[in-house]
Amino acid sequence: MTVPTLFQLARRVLDTAEPRAKAAAAREAARLWRAGMLPAGAAPGAPARPARPARPELVQPGKVPRRRLNTRTGRAALLHAIAHIEFNAMDLAFDMLVRFGTDPLIPATQRDEFLSDWTGIGDDEARHFVMIADRLEELDSHYGELPAHNGLWDAAMATSGSLAARLAVAPLVLEARGLDVTPGMIDRLDSAGDRESAEILRVIYAEEIGHVAAGVRWFRTVCTRLGEDPETHFQALVSRYYRGNLKPPFNSGARERAGFPADFYLPLA
Repeated sequence: MTVPTLFQLARRVLDTAEPRAKAAAAREAARLWRAGMLPAGAAPGAPARPARPARPELVQPGKVPRRRLNTRTGRAALLHAIAHIEFNAMDLAFDMLVRFGTDPLIPATQRDEFLSDWTGIGDDEARHFVMIADRLEELDSHYGELPAHNGLWDAAMATSGSLAARLAVAPLVLEARGLDVTPGMIDRLDSAGDRESAEILRVIYAEEIGHVAAGVRWFRTVCTRLGEDPETHFQALVSRYYRGNLKPPFNSGARERAGFPADFYLPLA
């Protein structure tokens, strides 16, 4: 029997459209890799875009529904938006692995560490997605019921040719933004009496700090290989590859815990 490789299973995640099947594939790849049951294998190449289900319908960001959290439908709309972020985050983690797992900017002695980090992050995102999807069903909704936008993936794909730029934009802009806004969402859900949803976001928030920390660590490694100053290179890459400004207020405490000091991002605010 042919033993699958980590790269093959990561590509399977990207090629799976059905959301819960994608999450299951992500979790199985991570389980087997952690258990030492997979060789890394040869990188198969990343798809231009990962497989997507027929729904949710993708619309412009301004057309995504926003509703007050004092209603069940309003809370479901918020959670649907978060589920869509986690669904995309699964693909971002495994695209990072497949697209850049053999990049020469990753030192050969640290390659397995890089693969382990992004496999683990993909596993976390899959678990987060399932938690939110389950909660949506408890609120008589489901992932795919409401429109969503594709801004997260579009921003990431602008960096498909550069590991340094992908690290700058995906974990250090997009995920770091989650650290800024999630505490407010938790407070609003608590105020609305939705303790169950708030508790899920607390789990996600705590784990996303580790994801940003991994991004910072690998960005610094890549900058060392390139002979670049991390702060100035981050600012140059974000200015080039990210459409839009970095918007305060920033959760400087969570960012500091992730090893992401304000000198990186405040000049871009």
